[in-house]
Amino acid sequence: MDAEQLRENGHKMVDFIADYYKSIENFPVLSQVEPGYLHELLPDSAPNQPETLQQVFDDLQAKILPGVTHWQSPNFFAYYPSNSSTAGFLGEMLSAGLNIVGFSWITSPAATELEMIVVNWLAKMLNLPDDFISAGKGKGGGVIQGTASEAVLVVLLAARDRVLRNVGKTALEKLVVYGSDQTHSALQKACQIGGIHPENCRLLKADSTTGYALSPDLLSEAISHDISNGCSRKSIGIVEAQNRLERIPDELLKEVVGTTSSTAVDPLLELGKVTKSNGIWFHVDAAYAGSACVCPEYRHYIDGVEEADSFNMNAHKWFLTNFDCSVLWVKTNDGNALIQALSTNPEYLKNKASDANMVVDYKDWQVPLGRRFRSLKLWMVLRLYGVENLQRYIRNHIKLAKQFEELVAQDPRFEIVAPRKFALVCFRLLPPHSNEDNSSKLNHDLLDTVNSTGKVYISHTVLSGKYTLRFAVGAPLTEERHVIEAWKVIQEKASSLLSELGMNGVS
Repeated sequence: MDAEQLRENGHKMVDFIADYYKSIENFPVLSQVEPGYLHELLPDSAPNQPETLQQVFDDLQAKILPGVTHWQSPNFFAYYPSNSSTAGFLGEMLSAGLNIVGFSWITSPAATELEMIVVNWLAKMLNLPDDFISAGKGKGGGVIQGTASEAVLVVLLAARDRVLRNVGKTALEKLVVYGSDQTHSALQKACQIGGIHPENCRLLKADSTTGYALSPDLLSEAISHDISNGCSRKSIGIVEAQNRLERIPDELLKEVVGTTSSTAVDPLLELGKVTKSNGIWFHVDAAYAGSACVCPEYRHYIDGVEEADSFNMNAHKWFLTNFDCSVLWVKTNDGNALIQALSTNPEYLKNKASDANMVVDYKDWQVPLGRRFRSLKLWMVLRLYGVENLQRYIRNHIKLAKQFEELVAQDPRFEIVAPRKFALVCFRLLPPHSNEDNSSKLNHDLLDTVNSTGKVYISHTVLSGKYTLRFAVGAPLTEERHVIEAWKVIQEKASSLLSELGMNGVS
């Protein structure tokens, strides 16, 4: 790499990205292209001779950006946010520039040690128990995964192998995993990868009576039901060596702080007591809402995390850290189970520091061998913004979501479907004459018409059989005016749809 060429082209790329952000509101939030559009615009094979950076920029503008859905747009309210920031971008830039592959301590000591330090900083901001703090020699602490899906996979593998070491590998077919039916689909994918039979992934019903949180009583009933149906000897019952006064874990319970559909919060303390009494690995997924818990007034949502074996939050969702950066903490007494499940030690990776057990090798905390220097992003964010500004950032989005919720509540044509806890509002357009048969189509049509304007992008879910619209505030550039304008678009399109129904005589 030529340093001066990098300097020249790097300046141009930064200018291009800065101009993109400056004009981001001019783009339709949701890409309006049709499937396969890019195949019509780009050649079938790579060029034989080098092209200029300007030619690439021209194609970016004319061919790539039209096919981009603009997640950083201030009018992006779909799914959950995926934050970008100047600090996060600079950290990503630095990581790409250094381009290390830090799978073990010796491959770049700073990469391992900085990761341990910044995840400890974040753990302290969240007031996590000391058992989640890295002491420097492995066994427990924090690690940066790519996504929460990877985090739940690796803890499921650790929980699975911990059980199988006790009861034998033939018990795999009887291992059971519990979660709420509001949990992310990543749990089911982790079960598929981990060899858990689909019928043994128990997604227990959560509904509006509990605010879509999982009931501890329901969990206890499910465990008792499994024991009474003969699973106990191999997976969740008393160990066959009766003099050992412990229960064999049925493997894992995954609970959520801020569910995907509605940001429901499961009662961690009560669920933790159930899991502890049954020897179950207790994993808490706070991928989205964990960021809010750096604010003291929201920390109570993770009360009971001291009962958990593992805890996860995505700094890349709502914490100004560019994708990907998902932080997983594993308790000191469970960290060894994670390492045993994922560790390999071929001759060509052996070294003095690792052999002496003096260091952490993060290759043994994840599925792949190679890993990027992701901690640089989080380090830059924490240093360049500071705790108080990050708290202010979170509080502002929650305030804007509350304002949107109030706007919805003031219009009798709409209803709030689930309680708002953070910065997500779940709502729907009520069907004329309370005719629920038309409700799903009405709200589906409203979603499509709103998104097709290009002015706003929202998404949906289904709660208690109701097709529900989701409005998630969290883009870094979003201001009050964007929320108000988005509501005007939704109201305008709702009025048009209701008018059409009236004209067509449909009730």
